[in-house]
Amino acid sequence: MPSAASLTDRLRRLAPEAIAFGIIGAGNTLLYMAITYGLLPIGAVKASVIATVITTTLAYLANRYWTYRHHTRTALRREYTLFFGFNLVGMVIQSGMVAIGKYGFGLTEKNDEVAFLGVTLIGIGIATVFRFWAYRTFVFLKPPVDGHEGAITDMDATAGFAELSAIDVPGSAAELDTRLKS
Repeated sequence: MPSAASLTDRLRRLAPEAIAFGIIGAGNTLLYMAITYGLLPIGAVKASVIATVITTTLAYLANRYWTYRHHTRTALRREYTLFFGFNLVGMVIQSGMVAIGKYGFGLTEKNDEVAFLGVTLIGIGIATVFRFWAYRTFVFLKPPVDGHEGAITDMDATAGFAELSAIDVPGSAAELDTRLKS
């Protein structure tokens, strides 16, 4: 079990990341609502899709270049695809909470507006924790420890994993190449 000092140190390192993540999320939520409201004349679904693409892209850029600026950079396509995918999972979590409120607890839009807001806030909270964890774990990789990881960031993720696994296997091609060059 971790000591109180190590837990405090870990929280101290995590706090700036969490604060930046929260600021970006709050700003993008407001921007999403403004874009959706402004584009409602073209249709609610179209407005929502456009707002989602714009705010997800801006959230990715803000998180990449502010929140996770010290983390290892990988291919833009990889990061953005994972980022967008985890945002979709977060959206399902949020919408799922609303669906549970409506169909599981029988809430109605007319009579239970405050309860819907509460359920929505719970969904947003759970989805936010999920996104924060997913971005830290899968999208924006930890900074390099020994310098070797930096060489892999320019490669495709599969090739990077293959290279890492090949290095650790005795008798592998990478080990044989190293022996031949020596």
